[in-house]
Amino acid sequence: MTKAEIVNEVAKATGIEKVTVQNVVESFMESVKGSVKRGEPVYLRGFGSFIIKHRAEKAARNITRNTTLTIPAHDIPAFKPAKDFVSSLKK
Repeated sequence: MTKAEIVNEVAKATGIEKVTVQNVVESFMESVKGSVKRGEPVYLRGFGSFIIKHRAEKAARNITRNTTLTIPAHDIPAFKPAKDFVSSLKK
């Protein structure tokens, strides 16, 4: 499902104009991105959490050149679904 399809479904379900729904969806996404960039997790009860995961430094190999390089420690964004959400998919 794309962002445009989400906007269409919400607009149909609520009767609100698509332009307004699109602005709300864009604002929501910007708020989530901003919070995660600041290191603050976003918890949506019953849906899931947008969090930062820390990846430790590790060694990687370039097999074509037979060399080893070091990938530095870094943070990545992640989504962790809520238990209710996961259990609803298992049925």
